[in-house]
Amino acid sequence: MIRRMEERDLPAIAELEKLCFSESWSYSILEAGIHSPYDVYYVFEQEEKILGYCNLRVLAGEGEVQRIAVHPESRRLGLGRKMMDAMVEYAIREGAYAISLEVREGNLAARNLYESYGFAAEAVRKAYYHNPTEDALIMWKRDLPERITT
Repeated sequence: MIRRMEERDLPAIAELEKLCFSESWSYSILEAGIHSPYDVYYVFEQEEKILGYCNLRVLAGEGEVQRIAVHPESRRLGLGRKMMDAMVEYAIREGAYAISLEVREGNLAARNLYESYGFAAEAVRKAYYHNPTEDALIMWKRDLPERITT
């Protein structure tokens, strides 16, 4: 089940950060983020265990995927896709016309996921990532449908 992240989730998310990223966000960054008016955080929870989380920032009509993490033991089960669905739907509801993200050039699983959503690489940030050093691809999806108003 995907739901909005809550304060009680922060310890589990901080641990997930350490498992998934060589440059993990601190507890305080995560805590500040869930109170930001520009950010939405979702968790994927199953049997009271958090298996993944994601963060999208929407500002000035553009969304930016800040984080998407799936526990290593739960990868390749479609959790990333479900979290992407939630973020894209949120961006559309918020009136965003495009979404961007950055991804390690060598992270083929993530790149394949993003490309399946219509994201395309538009730029490279040389040696952006560390541990190990790697380029970042800047990807954009610029064809979000307009928000439907009733």
